[in-house]
Amino acid sequence: MPPTAVVIHETGGPEVLKLEPVEIGRPKAGELRIRQTAIGVNFHDIYVRSGLYRTLTLPGIPGVEATGIVEEIGTCVTGFSPGDRVAYTTPNYGAYAQERLISAKDAVVLPDAVGDRLAAAVMVKGMTAQLLVRRVHPVRRGEWMLVHAAAGGVGRLLCQWGRHLGATVVGTVGSDEKAEVARRCGCHFVIHYRRENFVDRVLEFTSGRGVDVAYDSVGKDTFFGSLDALAFFGHLVHFGQSSGPVDPFPVSLLSTKSTTVTRPMCFHYVADRAILDETAAELFHALAEGIVSVENIRHYPLYDVAQAHRDLEGRLTVGSMILVP
Repeated sequence: MPPTAVVIHETGGPEVLKLEPVEIGRPKAGELRIRQTAIGVNFHDIYVRSGLYRTLTLPGIPGVEATGIVEEIGTCVTGFSPGDRVAYTTPNYGAYAQERLISAKDAVVLPDAVGDRLAAAVMVKGMTAQLLVRRVHPVRRGEWMLVHAAAGGVGRLLCQWGRHLGATVVGTVGSDEKAEVARRCGCHFVIHYRRENFVDRVLEFTSGRGVDVAYDSVGKDTFFGSLDALAFFGHLVHFGQSSGPVDPFPVSLLSTKSTTVTRPMCFHYVADRAILDETAAELFHALAEGIVSVENIRHYPLYDVAQAHRDLEGRLTVGSMILVP
């Protein structure tokens, strides 16, 4: 039987995710054919499925990260051999599949200390966290940082890494259960945003000063509050929009406290092979040394992908989730 993949023919709700047989073919120059063992699920996938991001040509296979075993290599490929365990992230989609072809430039060999399912659960989120705290805004000891969705996949890693780097970490969450998760992940202060005004609480914690950096993956509902929570010369890192896109605003708004805003995309950074290797190596080291960890990874069979999306979109999950082919 041919391998199967999740195909989207039109954007919409989780019901548009259809499991179908697909033809894979032989790897071309610079490609690997991979038998996948675990597939990461991200909010990015929801944006693509819903049509918020129109970056996948339809019909198409969503998904940007997975792990697997190299079955065959194309010509001009170096550094990989059949049987290697690999992980990858890709802006070219196609991860929601049992097997696939992938460009070797997007893949890294997994160290023995990192399992397939852990890597699939953490590659995009972990490399995003590494880039955010080490490259986009290099967190320094003594800084204050605000992390929205602190109990989410990226949020938990940001809190752990930020505390390790010496920052005082403030996290926002939407439930008491998630508040406990955020505390376990290194938050010094936790704000329940459904019951408290997070700007007021941040200013209270910082004696009116504000935070040096705010990591905001929520978007519309929190963006302008995040700006208000910044200190003079503070940096708002807007890297997601789970509540919707941010409304346009005048750039002069930033002059109130000489603040800055960036909208980084992980794939732009790791398109450089040297940055990919450095980012992945530091992530694997952080996992091996316990600097960051991932707990309670939720597993869904590939055929139950629609339920995985419903659970993620409905904020019914804490941490990371994967699909198992």
